[in-house]
Formats: sequence, C-alpha cells, structure tokens
Amino acid sequence: MAFTAISSSLPSCSSVRSVPLPKSSSLSWASSFPHVSISRGSPFASFSPAHAKVLFIQSAWTRRSRGEAAKRPNKKSWKQRTDMYMRPFLLNVFFSKKFIHAKVMHRGTSKVISVATTNAKDLRNSLPSLTDHNACRVIGKLIAERSKEADVYAISYEPRKDERIEGKLGIVIDTIKENGILFVT
Repeated sequence: MAFTAISSSLPSCSSVRSVPLPKSSSLSWASSFPHVSISRGSPFASFSPAHAKVLFIQSAWTRRSRGEAAKRPNKKSWKQRTDMYMRPFLLNVFFSKKFIHAKVMHRGTSKVISVATTNAKDLRNSLPSLTDHNACRVIGKLIAERSKEADVYAISYEPRKDERIEGKLGIVIDTIKENGILFVT
C-alpha cells in the first residue's frame, strides 16, 4: 500500500510508503502497526530497508519472557520497587567505640526525620558512659519522642547481612517500641 503526498511549497514530491514488519517473537499492540518510511524526492525513488531502521524507534511495553528476564538480571523485583512506599520511614543505628548514633529517615526523599546521638553536648555531659545499655535506652527514648513530634508513628528497621537484633541494637529497638512507635516488617 503506497500513499503519496504532494505539497505545492516543496520543489519535489514527498512519498510515504508502508514497510512490512519483520516477524517478532512477542505479541504486542505495537507489532500490529506498520512501519512507515518517509523519503523526500520522487515518489518512484528506490527504497532502502536499512535506512528505515535508522528512522524509526519501536517502543512497546510488554511482559518479558524468561529469556528476556535472564538477559537483564539486575531489574528490581516488585518488592524492591514498592518497599520504599510501603515502609517509608527507616531507622538507622550506628555504634562506635565512643558513641551511639541513631536517625529515622524518609526513604523517598532521604529527609532526616529525627536524630539522637550520645555525642550531643547535653547527653555527653549527663551520661556516665556513652556506649553502655543505659545510653542505648536514652537514645531509643529520644528517637521515639522526636519521631512523634514529627508525626511519625511507624518505622522499620532493615538489618544488614548477618546482623542480629540483639544486645545494644535490641535495647534501642525495644525502647523505641516501649515508647509508642510501631515497627513495620
């Protein structure tokens, strides 16, 4: 099927031709449309299929087959893509030899909601030890209070690889729970 368009402003004619589709393995709505090549010049000019590939970019969003999924193994899973919205507030706790630092962040915007550290001036001077179990309880209580002030009542904690929730980390998390913050898993 050939269509020709004649324009009086152009010195020569423009022709539009339909190009047959190559057989594709996927069925999508884009495969039902013919590719159209536009060439300038005589309507009877020769057509080059290699030239048509340069002119058109085919884009269709279809379900990937197993073979296509194997070609792109780094594509994130559904949970990885939606986790940021299902559990938006994340607790981050850091233990140093000298102090304890904890913060609650919003995952989508990376905004820090609340911060508590034993290295702060008021806690550094009032606590006898900046790394013991009592300091962990103080940090947990401060994080819970400051999160409530920012209207955050549910947070989540993602342990690192081979990290157990026990000891000082367990004390911080239990103190936050005791002070009215829910932990979403």
